[in-house]
Amino acid sequence: MGAMTGRPVVIKLGGAALPHREAVLRDLTEAREAGIQPILVHGGGPVITEWLKRIGKQPTFVDGLRVTDAETLDVATMALAGKVNKELVATLNLAGTPAVGLAGADGGWIRARRLTSPDLGFVGEVVSVDPTPALALISAGYLPVVAPIALGDEGLLNINADTVAGDIARAVGAALLIFLTDVPGVKDASGQVSGHLTAAQVKAMRDDGTIAGGMIPKVQACLRAVDGGARAVIADGADPGAIGIHIRGEIGNGTTITA
Repeated sequence: MGAMTGRPVVIKLGGAALPHREAVLRDLTEAREAGIQPILVHGGGPVITEWLKRIGKQPTFVDGLRVTDAETLDVATMALAGKVNKELVATLNLAGTPAVGLAGADGGWIRARRLTSPDLGFVGEVVSVDPTPALALISAGYLPVVAPIALGDEGLLNINADTVAGDIARAVGAALLIFLTDVPGVKDASGQVSGHLTAAQVKAMRDDGTIAGGMIPKVQACLRAVDGGARAVIADGADPGAIGIHIRGEIGNGTTITA
């Protein structure tokens, strides 16, 4: 872990990894004890979908991004900045890891503008990330837990958590970006998981349609992080110890993306 000591590591915790949070938390504790500075970014799509269905609303997606009208924005804000964020913060603190929840709107550190093509409603694309609040928490000994609700020109905007994880990694100069998701990695045209890809290979696979759907925001975020000097990994969130394996630079499951 020596090369990463003192440098931030951004971990995106997908909804599929939430049931395995105990293993994730053990990895985070180990990383902090080794001098790594984790920043945890979480999604919560399944929770949003569950609550939308409770109020009789059918979720809609375009290119892996959730269409967000005013009612959906209310549910997303309550689910992400409320329920999911605070449950993770509580679990971390109870496990002895001091954590503070932070939405992108807090301090205006993540600013966004509404996406217009396609028009997804109150969905934003990141304009800027000021890492000051996150780095201040880290320097004070806390682990930031980030909810993807950003500050737009007229109020709150829902932003894709995969996308913002890449932007945060770039802004803080992260050594590593890890996606813990519900798939084993990036699959090639034959359906096999690619263990290692260069940024150029990822772009080619995206352009020819091999990478599609919900994987698009993930690989786009990885490319952003790699462009900022990080190594990026897309791994199965159900695999115990995935964070520790990739922080140590060992060969594990998933796809590693480098420049």
